[in-house]
Formats: sequence, structure tokens, C-alpha cells
Amino acid sequence: MDFLERLRRKVGRYAIPHLMYYIVGGMLLLFLLNIVTLGSVWSWCALDVQKVLHGQVWRLVTFLFLPPGTSLIFTIFSIYFYYFIGSSLESYWGSFRFNLFYLTGWLGTVIGALLTGYAENTFLNFSLFLAFAMLAPDYQINLFFFFPIKIKYLAIVDAAGFVIAFILGSWATRTAILISLLNVFLFFGGSFLKNYRYQKQFRETRKNFRKFYRNK
Repeated sequence: MDFLERLRRKVGRYAIPHLMYYIVGGMLLLFLLNIVTLGSVWSWCALDVQKVLHGQVWRLVTFLFLPPGTSLIFTIFSIYFYYFIGSSLESYWGSFRFNLFYLTGWLGTVIGALLTGYAENTFLNFSLFLAFAMLAPDYQINLFFFFPIKIKYLAIVDAAGFVIAFILGSWATRTAILISLLNVFLFFGGSFLKNYRYQKQFRETRKNFRKFYRNK
């Protein structure tokens, strides 16, 4: 029994089922409130460490619900997409593991904010997308409702954008990217290492076979 399974048996009853219902519901609510208040709501929800230290502790949670944009069509599409990938991950992992994945991403984002002074939910949302693409790389969606494309290609494009941001960005940007994706490293790092070892072993075996046949 692995560590996560032992942990699930101990504290799994505290997991929140259908967590993405609340996340995307909060995003939609903030988007509508932002329209009504002419843009003042978002400024009270962003994760600003200085304001948190001055007592506005709700920002540690409310930044999770900040919508991905101000355009109505783009926001609705993005919120639905977040719901789809989040609920798919929960269906695959179960509520406890998905909660843990999201909680780890939240914690990494908060740590990044403490180091840099500010953070958004962009990298956390990207971690959901990246996890889904790693688990179902050949899943096909219709880009702009018309162009079929496999999810892994979209993930590669997005990942390339973050790599460029990491290379060209400030140390604060680099720190935010690395720490905010802590959940991906923890959940999939073992798979990367295992795959690397397998590939290395495969190359060594092939090399030994070639040496064997040359000496015959």
C-alpha cells in the first residue's frame, strides 16, 4: 500500500467531493460581481502578501476564484474547460487524491507569493490541464468548436509558453512557476524518473545485444 493510500484511509473522509463545482462556481460568481461593481471586486480578491499581512487573510483563498479573463465568451469557455478537466481528474483519482493535488498546488502558489509578494491562480489552473494531458494525452477536443486536436499538443504549446516565461522572466516569475507546479512534480515526478530509468536500461540492453552479436 503506497503512502497516498494510507493517507486516504486516515483522512480521506475529509475530502470535498466535486471540488470543481465550488471552484468554477466561485469563478463565475466573481466574474458577475466584477461586472456589477465595475471591476472593483477583483482587486479585493487577488493574492497580495502585503495586504494579507495587514489582515486581509481572505485573499489566501479568494484568489483561487479569480476568473481567467474579462471577456464573457472566453471566460465561460475557460470555466467550462476547467470544470471538465478537474472533474475528469477527480473521476480518475477519486476525491481525496484530487483534493490533495489541488491543495498542494494551492500551497505551492501561496509559498510562491510569500517569496515574491504576489501570485495568481494561472499556474495552478495550468497544473490541472497538464495533469489531464499527462493522463489522457490522446484525448481529442474541438479547438474553437471546429478543429479537432489532441490534448497533448495543446499542453506542449502551453508548456512552451511557460518555458519561455521562465527563461525570459524575472526571478519572481521563475519562482512562481516552479513552486506553483509543485503538485505536478510530486504526483508525476516518480513517473518521469521511472520512465527515464526504463529508457536508460533499454539503451544499455540494446547496446549489450549489439556487442554480443558483433563478438559472435
